[in-house]
Amino acid sequence: MKIGFDAKRFFHNTTGLGNYSRDLVRILSANFPENKYFLYNPKPKQIDRVFIDNKILIEKLPVSKFYKTHYALWRLFGIKKDIETDRIEIFHGLSGEIPLFLNPSKTKTIVTIHDLIFMRYPKLYSFIDKKIHYWKFKYATKNADLIIAISEQTKKDIVNFLKINPEKIKVIYQGCAPVFKIEKTEKFIAETKKKYNLPEEYLLNVGTIEERKNIFSVVKAIKDTTIKMVIIGRKTKYCDSILKYIEANELKNRIIFLENVPLDELAAIYKAAKIFVYPSIFEGFGIPRIDALFSLVPVLSCKGGCVWVA
Repeated sequence: MKIGFDAKRFFHNTTGLGNYSRDLVRILSANFPENKYFLYNPKPKQIDRVFIDNKILIEKLPVSKFYKTHYALWRLFGIKKDIETDRIEIFHGLSGEIPLFLNPSKTKTIVTIHDLIFMRYPKLYSFIDKKIHYWKFKYATKNADLIIAISEQTKKDIVNFLKINPEKIKVIYQGCAPVFKIEKTEKFIAETKKKYNLPEEYLLNVGTIEERKNIFSVVKAIKDTTIKMVIIGRKTKYCDSILKYIEANELKNRIIFLENVPLDELAAIYKAAKIFVYPSIFEGFGIPRIDALFSLVPVLSCKGGCVWVA
């Protein structure tokens, strides 16, 4: 069987959507090697967590000059021709999208919906982003042959917000990368802590530093303590307020920011943490919590989303 994937996040995202994409493709290709897996990548740049050394994993890029420079349009509808040429039998949109105008008699479609936070918390998104997200998610859930929800909470949201028949939705939980399940030597952990100048004991948070993730609340909570914290993730404008607060309250020697940490070192940082804190306002799933639990680190989290199904 030939299976295609929208692989934008697979190749370009180091957080939840990318980790989900890579883990799913890895598991499928390892357990069903008789298939061929086509990874449709809109542009050549990729992250260092991607390894394609298997003949059954085939990376596909835009061919025409137009789509090489207009890769968003390629993902939207230009990819249709490539899918037909490659004779893809199943196409899986890994992050809430499927291409337009696919022929359902030739290619069956699956879409994974991670969350509908843009509908639950619209104030966190710009007007145009909300409109784009809604249109893409509505089209994908209406037209896909099967919808995968990553939690019961996400399934409920798909039914309630997008008015989709629940019988069309299958809940399949996410896992974590094997690296978090493998023991790290004390030597490697010590070398990793030394490399990043980490304290002996620390709280850990991993994820994009954005308003929804709510890490500012933890920074404020530890202000009058001696607790140290390591925050790993891509900074957004939300982080500016946190940095100003840290500067004003002389917390620079207690809070460490890291970004683009290699996966094996990230796993070591998890294992060395005292507590993993994950105070998100809402999550469809939250892979870092699973990574922490597999690392045998206690998790402190907020009620919301899949942690507390409303």
